[in-house]
Amino acid sequence: MFGHRKTEALVVGAGPTGLVAALALADAGVAVEVIEEAADTAGHSYALALHPASMTTLQGLGLADVAIAVGRRIPGVAIYEGTERRAALPVGDAKRPLLALPQSALEHMLAEGLAKKGVRVHFSHRLARLEPGPAGVSAIVHRLERETTGYAVARSGWVVDKEFRYDAAYVLGADGHASLVRRILEIPFEETSPSQVYAVVECAARSGPLDEMRLVIGDATMDALWPLPSGRSRFSLELDAPEVRADDRYKSRLVTQVGERFFAHVEADALRSMIAARAPWFDLDPDSLAWSIEVRFERRLAASFGRERVWLAGDAAHLTGPAGMQSMNAGLREAFDLASRLAAVLRGGAKSDVLEAYGRERLAEWRFLLGRAGGLKPGPATPPFAAKNAARLLACLPGTDEGIDAISAPIGLTPVRA
Repeated sequence: MFGHRKTEALVVGAGPTGLVAALALADAGVAVEVIEEAADTAGHSYALALHPASMTTLQGLGLADVAIAVGRRIPGVAIYEGTERRAALPVGDAKRPLLALPQSALEHMLAEGLAKKGVRVHFSHRLARLEPGPAGVSAIVHRLERETTGYAVARSGWVVDKEFRYDAAYVLGADGHASLVRRILEIPFEETSPSQVYAVVECAARSGPLDEMRLVIGDATMDALWPLPSGRSRFSLELDAPEVRADDRYKSRLVTQVGERFFAHVEADALRSMIAARAPWFDLDPDSLAWSIEVRFERRLAASFGRERVWLAGDAAHLTGPAGMQSMNAGLREAFDLASRLAAVLRGGAKSDVLEAYGRERLAEWRFLLGRAGGLKPGPATPPFAAKNAARLLACLPGTDEGIDAISAPIGLTPVRA
C-alpha cells in the first residue's frame, strides 16, 4: 500500500541532532516531519555531556533551564600525565555550563518539546530512496513491522508493512554514522586517521563522586573520566592492543545493546587492573563496575555536508573519539544552524547560497577538529606536557569552535585554522 505525505522539511533521524533540527524548524513555523528507523529512543548511549555552546543552542530552544535541572554541572577539566596532575581548566559559566546529561535524557527532553509543537516522531520508518525534483525532494519511506516466524524456535525480524512518499522542499539527514541519506547522495566518508578502541565502563569511587572531568595522558593512550548525574562515573579507557589480550577482554559472555548493535563486555579483572595502573587516584569500588563494553570509534569526515535540497548534520557527516564528546555537541549546533538557514530560505526569502555556505563552514571546522588542517599550536610558554600532546588533546577537549579556544588558552595552546 502506498501513502502520500507532504511537508516543507523532512528530518531523517531522531537522535539529538535530528530532534534539535526539527524543534528549531517547528519554532520557526516550518512544517516538519521526522522519521526514525529505530523502534524507540536511545537506551544506553555513549554521549553524556553538553558543551557550553550546546547550552546556547538549548537556550535558543527554551530548554536550557530544563537541562540544567536534570543534569550535573561540571566546573572544569583536569589533565593528568600518567599519575601526575598537570592542569585544571575552567569550562563554561553559570548560564552556559559544561553539563553531564546522558543522551537518553536529552532525547526525551527534546522529544517532549517537539510534541508540544504538535510534531511527533515516526519510529520504525526507514528511508528507502530520494528522488530530487525541480521544486523539492520525494523521499520513499518504508514503515517497518516486527514479524515473528518459526514454530519450535521463534525468530523475529523487521519487514516492510507500508510504503510512503514524502514530498518535501528540503531533507535534513541526521541519521548517524551509517547514514542512508549520505549514502544515497554517494558522498564519500573516508577515515581521517586510524580508529580507536576503548573499554567503556560505568563505576563508582568509594571516596564519593568526582566534581570534574579528567583526561589521562598515557604513552600511547588517552583516557577520559566523566562524572554522571547519578554520582557514578564513566571511564573511556583507550586500549593499546598489546596491553590486554583479546581472550582476557572477552571472558564474559554478556553483551550490552546500544541502539541496534551489541557489544561484548570487558572482563572485570582487566578493567580493575587498567584503572589501578592508569588512575590510582580513583578509589574504585571494585563491586561497582557496570556496562563494561569494548567499542571501536572511527574518525571520519564526509567529503561534503550535502548539496541543493539535501543536507547533513551530526554523525552523518563526521565521527571522532569519545573523550571530548565533540561529534554530538557539534551536531547540535549544526542542526540549529542548518534549521535556521532553511527557515530563512523558506520563510525569509534568503537565497540557497546560505546553505552552500553552511557546507563550506562545517567542512572547514571538521578538517580542523580532525587534524586535517591546522591544529593546536604550542608557543614559548606552553608547558611541556601540552606541547608534546597538542595533537592528541585537540580531539579530547570538551569543546568545538570557540570552545576549543577558551579551554586550550590556559595551557598555552593556540588554535590555528588553516
